[in-house]
Amino acid sequence: MSQTTLLEEVVQWSKDTCRLEVKSVLPKLISMHYKTESWEEHIHVLKVITDMFLPHLSLSELEDECFSKVLPKVGKMFNTLMEEITNQVGGLSIQNTEIHSFLRNILQVMVQVLEVLSGCVRHVCSFEEAPALDSIRSLPSCILKVLRNTFHHCKESGEVYCGRLSLVGDLLQGLFKEAYSLQKGLMELMDRISPENTASEDDVSDIITVIHSLLDICSVISNLDIALHANTWKFIIKQCVKYGSLVEERLRHGDITSCLCDDLLASFHSCLELAEQISQAGSQQVAHSPEYKLFQKTTKMCRFFANTLVHYIKEFKAFLSKSCGRFHQLYLQIVSKFPPSLCSPVLPSPLSEELNGAALVPMDALLSQLLPLRPFVESVLNPSQQLSPETELPHCLLLVSVMGQFPSHPEEALQLWCDGSHFPEDTPRLPLFRALFQSFRRCCTERRVPVLLPGVMMKGQAQGNVTLHHHVCVMLCARVASLPPEHFPVLERSLLEAVLQPDTQTALLATDVWCFMARYGTAELCLHHGLLTAQLVKSCGGECYQLSHLSLLLRRMVFLMTPEHQMELVERFPPSQDDNLPVWCHILLRALSHDARQRVEADIITLTDTTVTNWQKAGCKLGQLDKVNKALLSLLMVVRGVSPEAECGSSALTIISQLWVAMCPRQVQSHPSIQCTLKLLLSMSAILVKSFDPQVICQALVCVGAMVSEKCPDDLLLAALEFLASLGKVFIPHDSQSQVFPRLSALFGVLLAERSWLINQHALEAFAHFAEVTNHEEVISQSLSSEDTKNKVVNFLSKTINAQETAETRLERLRLEMPVLERHNIILETNEETAAEVSAASADDDQSTADTEPCPKRARQETSVEEYSRYLQTAESSLRALQTLVEGCATDTPVPTPHWVTSRLQELQTLITHISTANPPNH
Repeated sequence: MSQTTLLEEVVQWSKDTCRLEVKSVLPKLISMHYKTESWEEHIHVLKVITDMFLPHLSLSELEDECFSKVLPKVGKMFNTLMEEITNQVGGLSIQNTEIHSFLRNILQVMVQVLEVLSGCVRHVCSFEEAPALDSIRSLPSCILKVLRNTFHHCKESGEVYCGRLSLVGDLLQGLFKEAYSLQKGLMELMDRISPENTASEDDVSDIITVIHSLLDICSVISNLDIALHANTWKFIIKQCVKYGSLVEERLRHGDITSCLCDDLLASFHSCLELAEQISQAGSQQVAHSPEYKLFQKTTKMCRFFANTLVHYIKEFKAFLSKSCGRFHQLYLQIVSKFPPSLCSPVLPSPLSEELNGAALVPMDALLSQLLPLRPFVESVLNPSQQLSPETELPHCLLLVSVMGQFPSHPEEALQLWCDGSHFPEDTPRLPLFRALFQSFRRCCTERRVPVLLPGVMMKGQAQGNVTLHHHVCVMLCARVASLPPEHFPVLERSLLEAVLQPDTQTALLATDVWCFMARYGTAELCLHHGLLTAQLVKSCGGECYQLSHLSLLLRRMVFLMTPEHQMELVERFPPSQDDNLPVWCHILLRALSHDARQRVEADIITLTDTTVTNWQKAGCKLGQLDKVNKALLSLLMVVRGVSPEAECGSSALTIISQLWVAMCPRQVQSHPSIQCTLKLLLSMSAILVKSFDPQVICQALVCVGAMVSEKCPDDLLLAALEFLASLGKVFIPHDSQSQVFPRLSALFGVLLAERSWLINQHALEAFAHFAEVTNHEEVISQSLSSEDTKNKVVNFLSKTINAQETAETRLERLRLEMPVLERHNIILETNEETAAEVSAASADDDQSTADTEPCPKRARQETSVEEYSRYLQTAESSLRALQTLVEGCATDTPVPTPHWVTSRLQELQTLITHISTANPPNH
């Protein structure tokens, strides 16, 4: 019987005949299937097999009798159909009816192939018993290959058919619909299969193939159909969990999580784009717009992908070590698009809340799953990682969130995060506290804006917004309060490192946390840290940013000490010794108890008086002025804390008056040490100005005038402005006004015209303060000599703003300034390290030099003509000031000249005669 005759006969058979003849006829039909060349005949034979004979095979017979013999040829035929389309599609046009008809026939055959496969799936599902995998082994693999080709063809149809898509669009739509149905049926079939602990190697391989094939299909259908995409992912994850231990070591975990991350980010970015479009449209009927409905669908998908990823990580976290870096970046990328990030879009509140629930809330669950994983810790705390400016703040907030989740995790996780790496073979990782301070430092722009975050909820108070500094500080202090004792050494090292780095606000954050730790802990801990900080302050050589930060820490820590411990600090660093003055010049005396304060004030006054007297007796040598400045710096702290009428204030006034008399205006520009003395005298004089004689004020103005006439340091100008502002509180006697007023108004005029914005702003503030309290209004008018200066003062007093930056301009400026500031900080750190290396290398040479050449002798080795001139100018200036003072006492002041002045003048005359005779002029 020929093949044609057999087919014609078979199609006429009843169901009973087919059941009786299935064993004899089915092999012949399968053979016919392989020999047939025509696609239409292939489909005809396939339909006969699946429709008429497949229903009469038992479940155990399907694979061996039918699927394994028929389906391989089906797969090859489908590939051939796809190749024919590729080869012929170039000639497709409405005029070329032959190619048009040919391609439509191929697509119809492809649809029929999918229908045949769907029939096979339906038949297997019709059995009441769940099928075993080995009874349908060939079916899933064949279907998945066909599905992938079909979906890929539909996805690329725009490029494949170019502008002729309309000629076959109806068939492509039917093809996709049939493939959709086929995949749905296959997933239902696979769901019915139950895992067995005794599954064979072939069974496990088949399951792995199904999962990975569907994973590949996911990447194809992601933009084709939302529901199909989501259902495919649900099936993949369900199968992974279902077969658990059987497949976990062979799954492509990296590919699965990478695809999930990509799909999550894609849907998240689609949500952002839609939200921005809706926001820009500004429609009043947002809830009913098509864009909003699409936005809701997309956020639903975003939430699905996020929750699916969290679920997968929870089930297979032991196999995800290589993906932890990807998870870290995913977290940063999503958080960076939400406030308070500077690159987050501005969205209406309803849209923002929906997006927040879909993407941001699941990130907390994601972090909770990842937190105990060592590879994730190593990724987050990697000391050499390079973050973009947009992800610096999210990284900082990630570290803060990690601290907040510690209570719900075991001690091992806390140790993993807090201790850092210890051994060379470990992957390098920073301790959490150190990493947080470094991350906070890099958020320079966000701190300067400043960005705001939700504050901690307080009973009876509404939740407010706080700065990044406040937010991080509160979370750090909360973690410190519950930190086990064994982690404190690492915390203390991190705090000290943060205090000693150059960024001031980072140092301030560390100081805040350190002070909380000192206050929250025992009094003995506070004392220990206070003594340690005082020793570090004492060991700092000269002015540096480390001294500034350490002195701030010490100043605040003294407030937290008990009176007994404050007295112990005084005993350990007695102010009566000049090498301890660097400690006391940074401590606010009002922080001390009454007894400790009296002791410190008395010791500093005595030491300063002794130092100044010895310096004067030694001839006011320039080389010894640094020692005087050190004492004056401590005296300044005393002056700031006492009233001028007190005994200490009176003693300080005497010392300061003596030094003003000794100041030579012409030497100020030449010597930094004299500038330092002048700055300290100005700062103290601004406090005690009401107690000064007019002659001393005049001398101070002369020195300031000499200084302002040339370029000088900004800190000296600021001290001068502080002094000038304080003169508003002083009534100048009529006979001294001719000496004081012209100098005072001239100084204000010069400083108000200063080009430096810093000096100019302080000059305006100082002049406004002076004008507000002074009785000498003529000084005000004389100071405003130019119209430009007058306009600036008027605008300042009326709070007029000439030009104001837009928010966008200011943000851009802050971003441009950030790398400049960071480079400056790096230079500071580099210079400090270099200086330390040089100092260590030359320590022995310095010691030997110090033994043979004491510092005072080195300073006196200078014998130039300029040195003679400087000393003579100092002596002349002091004598002229004394002459003015004596003449004033003789004429206007009822207080007579002290009797000892005459005897001291005679001693000076004897000294001058001795110098002249000992060094006769060289003719």
